[in-house]
Amino acid sequence: MRVIFLSAIFLACLSINAEAQNSVREAGHIGVKPNNAINGSSKDRDRAGIVLSSRAKGESLQNFDTELGIVISPPPGRMAIVADGNSPDPDDLGGTAVSLALLRAAGLTDRLVHYSHSCDLVRGARISERAERERHYLMQVACDVTARRWGGYDSLVFFDALWQQEETVNDLAKAINESSAENPLWIIEAGEPDIIGLALEAADYGKHQFVKVITHHPANDNAGDFYTWKQVLDFGVEEVRIPDQNINLKVDLAQWDWAKNHADPRIQWVWMLGKIAEVDDVVKFQKGKWDCSDAGMVLYWITGATDGGMKSGTVENVKSILLNYIEANPFKP
Repeated sequence: MRVIFLSAIFLACLSINAEAQNSVREAGHIGVKPNNAINGSSKDRDRAGIVLSSRAKGESLQNFDTELGIVISPPPGRMAIVADGNSPDPDDLGGTAVSLALLRAAGLTDRLVHYSHSCDLVRGARISERAERERHYLMQVACDVTARRWGGYDSLVFFDALWQQEETVNDLAKAINESSAENPLWIIEAGEPDIIGLALEAADYGKHQFVKVITHHPANDNAGDFYTWKQVLDFGVEEVRIPDQNINLKVDLAQWDWAKNHADPRIQWVWMLGKIAEVDDVVKFQKGKWDCSDAGMVLYWITGATDGGMKSGTVENVKSILLNYIEANPFKP
């Protein structure tokens, strides 16, 4: 069965154009203009030129600025991501790659304490058994390879929520049980809510008050087979709802040409996963699109969440954060 996903990866690799392939071999200049629009001393920002706020450590937030106004200022607490990817919509491939790359670029990989994919627990008629099985493998590749290439995730296990359901629920419940007022758990709902509901059921009910669930679309909220969105909220968690991220982050494929043609293979890898979703043959609505909409919730969190986080992030915001990191941390073959 592993031949299935390896074939898909191989076909996607062939779609990278000759210009991009040559640029990798040449390992030439990475075309990012250094950001000189930041005020403050070097200790107030990381090497990438994106401002890092120490607010989460209890220190005062300083008002630095970048060309796009991006301030990395995560809230106190930890993050958990529950994604699907095995449902008909393949957008979680690009969403996973961008989410992991953003956290690495922001220096926040240690704050991600749970990641599970394939959280659609009951296969629907819109996706065949064989195609759904392929998605499990593709999602695992998206997690494992992105994590290895970008780095910073050596201690994190990426769970298949359907094939490793007990382990997934136990791991998320453990993260819930470790929560407190000073160290809340922010759960990114990037798929159906069932795993979140099962983990809340398994966790200490007294810890639910320290859990916040970020959502951006009712298509996820209302897709549960075992839990409704209302039932999840009835556990006493805090709902954090932001606008539909598809508006700015499901875009025409050409808006990601900067990544397709980039010299750094880490950036090309991110692009390739979104391209695999675009050529997916289960649904038609991703044709001509590059979709990392669920990663908009991660962008919102790393820039402040409920304290001024970016509710309507764009591809340009993602590009700025990733390329600033790449410029400061060039690829070493």
